[in-house]
Amino acid sequence: MTLYIIRRILNLIPTMLLATFLAWMVIDFAPGDYATQFALDVKDPNKEARLREQMGLDQPGPIRYLYWLKNAVQGDLGQSLRSKSDVKPLITPRMWNSLLLALPATILAYLIAIPIGVYSALHKYSWGDRFLTIFSLLGLAIPNFFFALIVVALLVQYFQANGTFLLPVGGMTSDNFSSLSPFGKVLDKGLHMIAPLAVITLSSLAGISRFMRGEMLEVIGQDYIRTARAKGLSERKVNYKHALRNAIIIIVATIGGILPSLINGSGSVELVMRWPGLTPFLIESTIGQDVYVIMATLTIFTVLLIIGNLISDIALAFIDPRIRYS
Repeated sequence: MTLYIIRRILNLIPTMLLATFLAWMVIDFAPGDYATQFALDVKDPNKEARLREQMGLDQPGPIRYLYWLKNAVQGDLGQSLRSKSDVKPLITPRMWNSLLLALPATILAYLIAIPIGVYSALHKYSWGDRFLTIFSLLGLAIPNFFFALIVVALLVQYFQANGTFLLPVGGMTSDNFSSLSPFGKVLDKGLHMIAPLAVITLSSLAGISRFMRGEMLEVIGQDYIRTARAKGLSERKVNYKHALRNAIIIIVATIGGILPSLINGSGSVELVMRWPGLTPFLIESTIGQDVYVIMATLTIFTVLLIIGNLISDIALAFIDPRIRYS
């Protein structure tokens, strides 16, 4: 296992190089760049050419990528073309803000969805299964941003009816956050997290629970499950020791792509609820063609995906005894 993990970590190098190079070239192939917006500047007609030369935008894309890669290896992600400040202090707090929603949402979604899927499979076509099926289909049909808008509308209606907010509607902190005590600051952030966290979790668990139900039903119908019942094993042991352990293998294998996809998927919720996360900042930077901020964000998504896949492979080795890494 140790040698396998070392090999996987070494494999990160060519994967990261290829992923970042392709991302850079896609950005470079897009029409225009940051300096293009100054092409029609009447007061200074030469501003576009001067900015392109100052920022190195007149160099070929592969050359600029090599300069960026050289600095990135040293921990320098470049300078934002819009704010003229380093990318790292701009993107780091927003990344942690997104992870503050994505990580609890991932854990809650799996903790809730797996029991729901198992219950639906073991009580197929019962009233509980039908209710959970309708609930899951609604969760799959309603987009994140629309669900967030519904939650905001309900909170506003509650405020209009009672004169006070049940939960904060938007943002990450209150206006008086700086004057609060340390415990008050934690409580204030926690209250602001409830609404977006609930939206992301409920939207995520719908798909996971349906997937878990399908896998559980497929495993229950296998011959070795019928053999286990024929040997006299209790229904609880058959369902949870044999069936669940094999059904959950596919769920564990998909964990690798969950974290970056949750951060991407929560971006619409962050926009609606004014959560200062990574995706709103990425959208602003994309509109402004701030290439170094875009590259830093895409690099973070790539790292999260690679780390998630590594975690999935390691977890599979513990769950599935047929898998051995040497």
